[in-house]
Amino acid sequence: MFPSELAAPFSIGPVPIRNRVILAPMSGVTDLPFRQLALRYGAGLVVTEMVASRELVQDTAESWARLRSAGLKPHMVQLAGREAHWMAEAAKIAADNGADIIDINMGCPAKKVIGGYSGSALMRDPDHALSLIEATVKAVDVPVTLKMRLGWDENSMNAPHIARRAEEAGIRLVTIHGRTRMQFYEGRADWDAIRAVRDVVSIPLVANGDVDTPEDAREILRRSGADAVMVGRGCQGRPWHAGVLAGHRHPDRSEIADIALEHYQMMLAFYGEAVGIRHARKHLGWYLDRYAPTITGAEKAGIMTSKDSREVAALFYAALQDGSDLAQCAQEAA
Repeated sequence: MFPSELAAPFSIGPVPIRNRVILAPMSGVTDLPFRQLALRYGAGLVVTEMVASRELVQDTAESWARLRSAGLKPHMVQLAGREAHWMAEAAKIAADNGADIIDINMGCPAKKVIGGYSGSALMRDPDHALSLIEATVKAVDVPVTLKMRLGWDENSMNAPHIARRAEEAGIRLVTIHGRTRMQFYEGRADWDAIRAVRDVVSIPLVANGDVDTPEDAREILRRSGADAVMVGRGCQGRPWHAGVLAGHRHPDRSEIADIALEHYQMMLAFYGEAVGIRHARKHLGWYLDRYAPTITGAEKAGIMTSKDSREVAALFYAALQDGSDLAQCAQEAA
């Protein structure tokens, strides 16, 4: 399925998707500026950061910021929650505000999320999880999808069971991260185990976990039998990466500094200067780690701690221009 078939379109219900490489929802990462860049540079589909269903219904500013699309199409919103009522109401709000697809989070392993019995904790109680799925599907006319893990732990690998029931309840696509909740992000994702889900569902299947290179994308699809691939951490510090895996051109050395600077400026515009500087730091660090390997610790600290946005921009851009590792760029572009 690589590369031509990864570049082929598919659909989620009636919604056309331009290629088969999807940017994973990542809390604190896939905000609107990141999604705008990823879609511009060729990702087939981008997904919002996880939106807490109850908080969205209760009208919190953070939830609305995560919901924003700025006209991006298709607009896929991921919701998390533990109660069917809040999930259904949040799905209605999202659909009424432009969501083309609603995704249900049953894969997040974070302690804060599972402590509230959301995310991957739902996999411990399939009957309850299905009540959320059914309520969400019934609440909206747009396609509803599901993202989950292989199971809670190695003794409860129940993703095939839940996926089959989810399809019967109206789910239009399922994404599987090839780890259990108890693995968090440790070890290697089990791409072969995802095939057990392929064997029991007819809806599109997306495989996720440890996809970094074109070779990874080819292998995860071969071993899982999936229709598409989802990439997450491999896109940190390179929002164009999903597009590259789908066959789009890799930006050259000079372009990378320009894209990174634009990303920083987009974050300042989206959040406001004071908040934007703080939110941007993790992204600046990823860019510097990838493309300015010769930067000194003191130079990096200056960029990461300055509260002067113009100073940060100047130092950051100079570091990328002066320190970009041409070999790394060439290797990624291969």
